[in-house]
Amino acid sequence: MIAYLDLPSGISGDMFLGCLVDAGWSVEQLRSAIARLKQPADEWKIDARTVMKGPLRATKVDVHAAEGHHHRHLSDIRQIITASDTAKPVQEKALAVFGRLADAEAKVHGTTPDKIHFHEVGAIDAIIDIVGTITGLHELGIETLYASALPMGGGWTMSQHGKIPLPAPATLELLAAARAPICPSPAPGEWVTPTGAALLGEMARFEQPLMTLERIGVGAGGKDTPWPNVARMWVGQLHDHGPMVQLETNIDDMNPQLFSAVSDRLFAAGARDVWFTPIQMKKNRPAILLTALGPASQEVALSQVILEETSTLGVRVHALRHRHEARREIMSVATPYGTLRVKVKWLGDKAAGATPEYDDCNKLAGEAKVPVRTVYETAVAAAQELLAGLR
Repeated sequence: MIAYLDLPSGISGDMFLGCLVDAGWSVEQLRSAIARLKQPADEWKIDARTVMKGPLRATKVDVHAAEGHHHRHLSDIRQIITASDTAKPVQEKALAVFGRLADAEAKVHGTTPDKIHFHEVGAIDAIIDIVGTITGLHELGIETLYASALPMGGGWTMSQHGKIPLPAPATLELLAAARAPICPSPAPGEWVTPTGAALLGEMARFEQPLMTLERIGVGAGGKDTPWPNVARMWVGQLHDHGPMVQLETNIDDMNPQLFSAVSDRLFAAGARDVWFTPIQMKKNRPAILLTALGPASQEVALSQVILEETSTLGVRVHALRHRHEARREIMSVATPYGTLRVKVKWLGDKAAGATPEYDDCNKLAGEAKVPVRTVYETAVAAAQELLAGLR
């Protein structure tokens, strides 16, 4: 599953959440995700409502925080996230987003990331925006995120440091670090917040993919403007029926702990699949055969990832004639242990299979303190009921 963010009016954390909720991630799932941060329940509240932005319907997510301007260091935020029950992939991405924010703020203020006092982006509402957005993408099964150019407006705004020019200095640093494309805004003002810039800088590829659309999520901004102040998230499948290539290399001198990151980078660069095979090289030396499958149009990008992220000196490339694919769709089912995701396999307009997501079963089993097998078997039964209803 992929998603493309169409951002004619820019992006903020609450607009991103609005897109996700409108695309099918329920506000109850959002609240559950934030509850896992273990912050006092009386310090935050989340509401979602349908609004009209000009002629367009959209979802507005409102995050209400009881605390005032709470100054936190990066270490404080790291403690909140790592002590939570949030899934490890979500924790890692959230920490990376805050790391980007700390780097940008440090550059703006001429100091180091560890000395930065987060002001607005250290408040609980900003933490909710970031952790909530990353969790929503994860639970919707969106593996790759794309985004359009970002509108930049001028003017001035007030911050904890006093009056500053727009775009906000930290926003500019974040977008420069990500080499993000920008365009003129429809009017003066702040259309891209530091939170929105950090999320996109860490998670998005700034290009429009060839895709098969399945649904659209529309998130509303807080300002009322002469045009529809919305962000639109197009959700679907990567549509690439062109030639494919298979890239491979033998690696015998690399720390195996690093292979997970290699896989993540390859998927982010457009790989359709990545796998590792144990092999024996000369003198019976154990090694790993790294293989990546992807569109021929991404051959250079995928090769570059392998050369940069591994110790190999070369990559072999094989052209593939074609590949037959079944369409997949991520849906949710309810079980006695909680709601989890199911991957539905489609052959044309026929639902041909449904498989529970192991990570969801593992998480729910940990929360319920029961064997993963118990949750998985219950999830399989729920998936079969879902499948029967689709046929």
